Amino acid sequence: QVQLVESGGGLVQAGGSLRLSCAASTDTFSSYAMAWFRQAPGKERNFVATISWSGDTTNYADSVQGRFTISRDNAKNTVYLQMNSLKPEDTAVYYCAALSSITESGILYYSRARSWEYWGQGTQVTVSS
Repeated sequence: QVQLVESGGGLVQAGGSLRLSCAASTDTFSSYAMAWFRQAPGKERNFVATISWSGDTTNYADSVQGRFTISRDNAKNTVYLQMNSLKPEDTAVYYCAALSSITESGILYYSRARSWEYWGQGTQVTVSS
């Protein structure tokens, strides 16, 4: 069982930046691929970004490519999402997710929320215009 706790959300003006963190409670964090999803009110939970267990492979949704960066620190059991040039349409609850036993390149095929094993409680990001 893996527990995930997100932090770093808040209110920011359009064009601003935020850095989300997700701390995992597991001794085998480095064996998990990690991802960020987001869900706006009344909408489905959508893929944002994912990172392989090693950190060498990443994948992004087209809507955030070039603005968001996912990274991880296996020594700290933490994954990050740096969000720059934020837009009002980025407003959502952001969720961290974990999945074990994925190959380095396998993360490219895991963009559906239902594929992920463990979830955090979410952190609200609101971007004002």
